[in-house]
Amino acid sequence: MWKCPKCGKEFSRKNQEHFCVKPQTIDEYIAAQDESVQPMLREIRSIIQTAIPEAEERISWSMPTYWKGRNIIHFAASKNHLGIYPGDEATAAFAEELTDYSVSKGTIRLPYDRPIPEQLVVRIAKWCYEKNAK
Repeated sequence: MWKCPKCGKEFSRKNQEHFCVKPQTIDEYIAAQDESVQPMLREIRSIIQTAIPEAEERISWSMPTYWKGRNIIHFAASKNHLGIYPGDEATAAFAEELTDYSVSKGTIRLPYDRPIPEQLVVRIAKWCYEKNAK
């Protein structure tokens, strides 16, 4: 067992990555990520903010989230990709446009080595807002 020196949580793997202290803001979330992915995280944040400016930014499920009466869309850094989480209905609605990406269970995986499909993300974010905002 390995015990995190910061929070004391025990893990079976040495140096297990985890959030010792959950971020309270999207700025804190981005700052806690690897420097190599921070520019992409800032870019996806800007794209979603511009697409749905009426939505409130918050952290939900330890991820950057856009909210308007309920969660609209999330994004998060993963080891090999940037994840966007618009939900099952959105991934089904945009399935034909998402064939170049790994998609499952309401998740869209954008590889770090490819540009963000800005216009597609804008359309998905707006679709999610119209469908889910209260």
